[in-house]
Amino acid sequence: MTRKWLRWLPAVAVPAVIAAGALAGSLPASAGDPLPTKTPEQVLQLIAQHRTPALSGTLEQSSELGLPELPKTGTGPDSSSTAWLELLTGPHTARVYRDGPDNARIQVMDRLAERNAVRHGNEVWFYNSKDNTASHLQLPANPAGAANHRGDGRDATATPDQLATMLLAKIEPGTDVTVGADVQVAGRAAYNLVLTPKSDATLVGSIAVAVDGQTGLPLGVEIKARGQADPAFRVTYTSLTLGAPDASVFTFSPPPGATVQEIPVPEHKRGNDAGNAAAPAAKDSARKPAVTGSGWDSVVEFPAGTAGPASDAKAPALLEQATVPVQGGRLLSTALVNVLVLDDGRVVAGSVPLERLQAAAAQK
Repeated sequence: MTRKWLRWLPAVAVPAVIAAGALAGSLPASAGDPLPTKTPEQVLQLIAQHRTPALSGTLEQSSELGLPELPKTGTGPDSSSTAWLELLTGPHTARVYRDGPDNARIQVMDRLAERNAVRHGNEVWFYNSKDNTASHLQLPANPAGAANHRGDGRDATATPDQLATMLLAKIEPGTDVTVGADVQVAGRAAYNLVLTPKSDATLVGSIAVAVDGQTGLPLGVEIKARGQADPAFRVTYTSLTLGAPDASVFTFSPPPGATVQEIPVPEHKRGNDAGNAAAPAAKDSARKPAVTGSGWDSVVEFPAGTAGPASDAKAPALLEQATVPVQGGRLLSTALVNVLVLDDGRVVAGSVPLERLQAAAAQK
């Protein structure tokens, strides 16, 4: 399981993680004047109309995915490639600051350390106080190039509105959408939008998004796997202030003695020469994941070469301990998503039981 596998896994796990759960009874009950009654369509429209706000607040995230106790990822710049997996276990607290699309800061407060992800314009910094290491990235000036580097994978803590955007994009005919009783989140009255898969073949139980009744900003996402009473995943604001934070929070300089790593940004050629552009395009196409099935039952397959076989001597101890041997490969199993690393190098994943992953893999 190579670094390429580590970069692919968040793309598989995050959509699956946000694709399950229910708010039922977990957030504080509503208080004060009730919100005007809205249909599910009207709540969805309210979300669609909200714009990226200027805000500051505190996020609480908790995960009960059924992962085994995992070893620490270590220190140094390279540890960021697996640090996201730590955020899928246990509780975490983060301070969030945003002012438009190009100014953001997330401070993940670990027990004895602090991790920062800071963006100010095209400048991006990642810092870990535990070992005083920093990574720096200069985003391309062109919007297309910048978009290509937003999925770096180093900042695995997503805000409720970011998760909700991914979540709501997956609404399809196989989903029941309802509005539950109002809830209070960070002192603000919110609609409780609940999405429930109609399929009984998925690990997904239901999804709930707390939507601010005034602004349409998603304030919390809570998740339950099928058959579980407690949320498997939860991220919600516990405090929130709307308005631009002080501009100084978006500037960052490495502390004295910090080890700084520059992250190179590869150039993206426009391909004026069709002959030169054809080969890279074909190679990229061959490595694109394939999807079997549809909706909540879909399975994503990454081709061989995306990850090495499970017996690869370079496989990180983190994933070696997280997976178990099964017929045909090794399995990373959670309450919300299963990931099967096959002996032939392919990776299949989905919010479905292991048997469906194996059946999808056998079709190739």
